[in-house]
Amino acid sequence: MNTIELCAQLQTMHPPLFVCSPAPKEGIRVRTPFMYPDGGIIDVFVIERETHVEVTDFGEAIGWLRMQSFSGQLSPKQRRFIEDICLTLGVELFRGQLIQKTDQAHTAEAVFRVAQAALRVADLWFTLRSRPVETIAKEVSDWLTERHIPFDRSVQFTGRSGQIWTIDYQTRVADRTSLVFLLATGSRAVARRITDRVVAGCYDLNHLKIVHPHLQFVSLFDDRTDVWEEENFRQVQELSIIARWSRPDEVEQILRAAA
Repeated sequence: MNTIELCAQLQTMHPPLFVCSPAPKEGIRVRTPFMYPDGGIIDVFVIERETHVEVTDFGEAIGWLRMQSFSGQLSPKQRRFIEDICLTLGVELFRGQLIQKTDQAHTAEAVFRVAQAALRVADLWFTLRSRPVETIAKEVSDWLTERHIPFDRSVQFTGRSGQIWTIDYQTRVADRTSLVFLLATGSRAVARRITDRVVAGCYDLNHLKIVHPHLQFVSLFDDRTDVWEEENFRQVQELSIIARWSRPDEVEQILRAAA
């Protein structure tokens, strides 16, 4: 099966919501209409084996859920939920990957099932969110209100790649608009993943600065936890302004800076 054949099969079932393209290494990448809670698009991959067709997410859904965890690990409760999801949808869980084996005639159905499983796994984030991250987000919201800095929470923008990014805060002071990424976690492993995501977001959204010259990106680190390394700060400082939550006066200066 090639890319054109798979896309035609998918569009017969669900036109025209799926986009197919050759995968970087092997098989076909299918961009689905489903999204992770942070706006990232759910992709699944179709690989032809000798005796069957294999549809997999290559572990992206469970990897995404781990990244949202305070500890960087899945809880026993999360694992039970994931097992139930796989059982309900007839999807296999193997080494962190969501997989369904099928034949060419039923490939489109398998793509849809694996995509649904990835979506439901990601949705566990809404019921099992990390309380510490919620706490710091509320602190920042309360602080912005106290300082009379107008803001919106969880604002979405579309990047050059077509991916939709959810920004933690958008503030407006005089002629300065700031898109603020909140970097907060208690895990060094998660800290690296969060940093990578902010770098990718700033790069993908950089075109907004051309349209809005008074726009700035701000990376707000909750540096009260000893999880951030100098490498994390260096990664984001080329694309955004670094702000440290332990220095609220400096944060205010950055947000109020004249354009």
